[in-house]
Amino acid sequence: MKKSITFKFIANILVAVVAFLYFAVNNVNLNPFYFEGAFFWCLVITAYIALWTVFKFGSFIPKFTPADNGKFNVTPGQPIPKIIKVILVAPWAFLIVMMIFSSPLISWPAYRDQLGESEVKTFSSDMQAVDLNQIPIVDRQLALKLADKKLGEKPSLGSQVILGRPTIQKVNGKLIWAVPLHHSGFFKWITNLSGAAGYITVSATNLNDVHYVDTYQIKYHPNSYFFHNLERYLRFTGAAFTGITDYSFELDDNGQPYWVVSTYKNKRGFNLPEATGVITVNASTGEHHQYDMENIPDWVDRVQPESFIVNQIQNQGEYVHGIFNFSDKDKFKPSKGTAIVYNNDHCYLFTGLTSVGQDESAIGFMMIDMVTKKPILYQMNGATEYSAQKSAEGKVQHLEYTASSPIILNIGGNATYFMPLKDREGLIKQYAFVSVENYSNVGVGETIKNALRDYQKVLKNDGFASTEFTGTDEEQITAKVLRISSEFNGTETVYKLLVENHKDKIFAVPAITSDDLALTQPGDTVEIRYYNSSDTTLMVHFFDNKEFTK
Repeated sequence: MKKSITFKFIANILVAVVAFLYFAVNNVNLNPFYFEGAFFWCLVITAYIALWTVFKFGSFIPKFTPADNGKFNVTPGQPIPKIIKVILVAPWAFLIVMMIFSSPLISWPAYRDQLGESEVKTFSSDMQAVDLNQIPIVDRQLALKLADKKLGEKPSLGSQVILGRPTIQKVNGKLIWAVPLHHSGFFKWITNLSGAAGYITVSATNLNDVHYVDTYQIKYHPNSYFFHNLERYLRFTGAAFTGITDYSFELDDNGQPYWVVSTYKNKRGFNLPEATGVITVNASTGEHHQYDMENIPDWVDRVQPESFIVNQIQNQGEYVHGIFNFSDKDKFKPSKGTAIVYNNDHCYLFTGLTSVGQDESAIGFMMIDMVTKKPILYQMNGATEYSAQKSAEGKVQHLEYTASSPIILNIGGNATYFMPLKDREGLIKQYAFVSVENYSNVGVGETIKNALRDYQKVLKNDGFASTEFTGTDEEQITAKVLRISSEFNGTETVYKLLVENHKDKIFAVPAITSDDLALTQPGDTVEIRYYNSSDTTLMVHFFDNKEFTK
């Protein structure tokens, strides 16, 4: 009897240890209203009930013993009590019922309506979806490459750490990629438990603006070990029953690194996850705070996980007329690829929309606020991002450049895709502007200004009257011409002017900008518009000789 009790105790302890290890290793959410939690408790309850039943009632398996006649004697096992059957089946029945309840067959209106009703806008000449002062030219792959180059400048550091996943964000008005460092292996981690040495910032708008910051240690990381693993750390410090996902590396206004972890609940059974707030974790100290949607810190740019938003767009398009819409009437889907863009200091997920079965044609694009989840739908027909990329690549096919994911800009009232063109090494070599309305209209150049000039020329040749680039840093002056001359740069004629009261600047005007240029003489009063910069030579995109309009 004593041995039986000891064996029973050991068996129960063994199940508890296995369950704990399963929880600790897999960082399981213990909440039974999430699939992983429900499955975990199904296993634990089944194991304990099975053990208790065996010790209480004995064996339930029939025994087969040899008989003298060469056959077997069968000793029936104990019958399983009905209450035990109910207890064993109940958790698995709950799991199955929740899975059925989660199915679109039962809940398709919830799938369709989760994103919410979009604010519908029509693309117009005064609309600008992206902050023109913060046009991103560096994507995630290039940010990693530039950060790796910076890391290589410190050989002793490069052998100790590796780069984590970059996160694009706006810090003190500057658009950057923040790249955390973490230990390159278990033994590097165990010999430096205070954390990896800092992070790297890469400007999203300037290829030469890359900095290594060693002021802070990155102690907690999603890919770290034991209780320095971010998800495991949160599970053991208050989030054992909370839905957590999307670990974004963000900096506050002082440069202190944090992990911003989205919290969520499921709206239908085990599906339709909805962000409910964030947990901010100090990457150096582990200090963490949970915030609901009404109290998100100002420096946090992203609350909504990208995967949640994309799935909700897909569901809205898939179930627009219910689940049995076999004719695909009005169905739509997000086009290939998404981008994170900023406008008016708000972070948005940007994606084009295309009709189901019409992969080459866009019906508009959406921008979803990454904090509030407010969707904005811009109605506009034209090419998809993928088609625009292929068109830009075709323009420079002899160079074998590849196009990055594009964003939409307003170029003189014309919806236009903008994208960098990269070589085989992933480095930016040129830039491209592609018309959304007609993706055969493409302008390319080795600088953004040159690409824009090329695109303006293409649009003008195609009959567009207004192609100037409207932005926030535009300057306009009216002055007398002091000197004017023209030169041919190999592809087009460019006029260069010196004007009164601005003798420290040379204004370059492509001949295609205005027919007035060929007749302009010193002493004429002209109006010019340009984008101010520290350059000595400024590119003009509007020119008008007032002598011909008096």
